[in-house]
Amino acid sequence: MNDAGRQHKRAWEYDAYNFWVEHNGTPEVRAKEDAENPEKMLRKYAAYFDRYEGIKIANICGSCGKKAIPLALLGADVTVFDISEENRRYAMETAQAANVSIHYTVGDVMDINLNQYGGTFDVVFMEGGILAYFHDINAFMQMMYALLKPGGKMICSDFHPFIKIMDTLKLETQTMNYFSTDVFEGEMVHARFYDKDIREQFPRCLYRRYTISEIINAIIDNRFILKRFDEHPAWEDKTLPGEFTAVAFK
Repeated sequence: MNDAGRQHKRAWEYDAYNFWVEHNGTPEVRAKEDAENPEKMLRKYAAYFDRYEGIKIANICGSCGKKAIPLALLGADVTVFDISEENRRYAMETAQAANVSIHYTVGDVMDINLNQYGGTFDVVFMEGGILAYFHDINAFMQMMYALLKPGGKMICSDFHPFIKIMDTLKLETQTMNYFSTDVFEGEMVHARFYDKDIREQFPRCLYRRYTISEIINAIIDNRFILKRFDEHPAWEDKTLPGEFTAVAFK
């Protein structure tokens, strides 16, 4: 794990378990919600899965298990790769309460053991603004490609690059030149939910935000066959871009 990874680990282990309990409910409460309608809990991402039963899914930076557990309830064999032990604790307790099994590996995604996991997944799936934590998008896409079986599918959803110039998702993140390639230090995304005194104590993260062309070209340049690139509206103002989803095959 490099210095940036260690910095991100500190940030994502800072009061994370308590944050999930506060915002998602206890593992028991969350598990009940997941079990009632797991496909609904996948939200728009359900449309990108052809099936669930029996497929092996790598959930990249799967955090508290908010998508991994519904996928497992639908019959998938899910492995979460994430940097936070606090996230793992909440996810595993929720899975247990939901009476479903998931696998959870804590570490830097770029350090995934390819001798163990290379070429083993039908789907690699990620969502929720993770690309900015990886400062070499080509190396990241190489890892995603390596994890997939031949013919496997990547579902890569993230914040729309438009947030570089306008905070359309109300994340309270800094804006910048759209074409900037700088790595910058910024707040951990959950810090904005805390009072000022606690917010100022949060470890900060190092981000690199990408343009649309950088993302698309990284997918293509790393041997994926890009099949779809969908843009989704912002959470509040539906006239502005908020997220995207790319679907590509090995």
